[in-house]
Amino acid sequence: MTNQLDFTVKPADLFTSEFKDNAHSLYEKLRKEDPVHRMVSPEGQVMWLITRYQDASEVLKDQRFIKDARKLMGGEENPISPPPELDNGLEMMLFADPPDHTRLRKLVQKAFTPKMINQLQGRVQQIADELLDEVQGNGEMDLIDDFAFPLPIIVISEMLGIPTEDRNKFREWSDILIDGASDAEEYQEVVLPATQAFIQYLHELLEKRRNNPEDDLISGLLLAEEEGDKLNEQELYGMIVLLIIAGHETTVNMIGNGVLALLENPHQFEKLKEDPALIHSAVEEMLRYYSPVEVSTDRWAGESFEWKGHSMSKGDWVIVSLASANRDEEQFAEPDLFDITREKNRHIAFGTGIHHCVGAPLARLEGVIAVRSLLQKMPNLKIKGNPDSLEWRSSFLIRGLKNLPVTF
Repeated sequence: MTNQLDFTVKPADLFTSEFKDNAHSLYEKLRKEDPVHRMVSPEGQVMWLITRYQDASEVLKDQRFIKDARKLMGGEENPISPPPELDNGLEMMLFADPPDHTRLRKLVQKAFTPKMINQLQGRVQQIADELLDEVQGNGEMDLIDDFAFPLPIIVISEMLGIPTEDRNKFREWSDILIDGASDAEEYQEVVLPATQAFIQYLHELLEKRRNNPEDDLISGLLLAEEEGDKLNEQELYGMIVLLIIAGHETTVNMIGNGVLALLENPHQFEKLKEDPALIHSAVEEMLRYYSPVEVSTDRWAGESFEWKGHSMSKGDWVIVSLASANRDEEQFAEPDLFDITREKNRHIAFGTGIHHCVGAPLARLEGVIAVRSLLQKMPNLKIKGNPDSLEWRSSFLIRGLKNLPVTF
């Protein structure tokens, strides 16, 4: 039985910057009073917002909650239309269920093994040093534009074999795709054209690689396709788009949000400077405290069933708040306290289950190197201007700052 709250969360709220400002106090109320919160979109789509850690972990592992909404299309019980991300010519493993998901993940997993990540360490450090050296003489920078964004986009672009001059295009397309559309009109006017431009670019790039393979991930995926691993054209596009977006978006926000948390908690900042060996637990706490992915990607009730005392109907949309789960009082002692020495920090910032982020080891490496390098080169880092003027991006999926001006 759903408790009645003295406030209402509407689906459109989840897209706003204002929601991000107040989200954690709202999540706290939801966890206590209505942890499986029912919403209805203006189009009549039933949506469930999951806010407790244990519930979130269960949803992420329960295969009754499916990723591929096309399985629900048609029939009297649920004449659902595919969501925009499944209706754009892309086939992403993010929106696939086994066995397709298993096959697609296996193809890309080899690029993110511990051995491969370890080999990238020197290059990531070099990129971090170069970016910071470039702004060192200025005494100030926008931490997002000058450091947090270029570091991971350079890394993933080099892995994939993307030309240097095209990286800013990816930022523009990626921001549009990840921020999503709050209604059908915005999808048609903004998101769809960006997706089509992205696909057209990839079509031309893939043709070049087919004719002239190089030692990069795109050439490797093309080779896998030719060796009969059944990676079709749409899957190929989807995999590359996913790697570009997921390969930098999480890390941009992890670095930006993590540095913000340090600057908001100067005693923790000093503790990390005094004991740099705490960097690994500090990065885990950054991931927990300001989770870079606010909510998990779409899941759908693949059948009708009772769950936690609620009647879920086939086709209901299920949204897991990773950010809320990572502040759950039942899982974390003093969850609103930013503590870089926190132990038993089993956050789910990268998800859990079969869709656990394949690039998590790379994101962690980039986060460790980025923050450690900042502390070494710019120990007097401070927010420039009024911290209250900082804004979160208006995005459904992610929690990330628009800008973070700092002085050093």
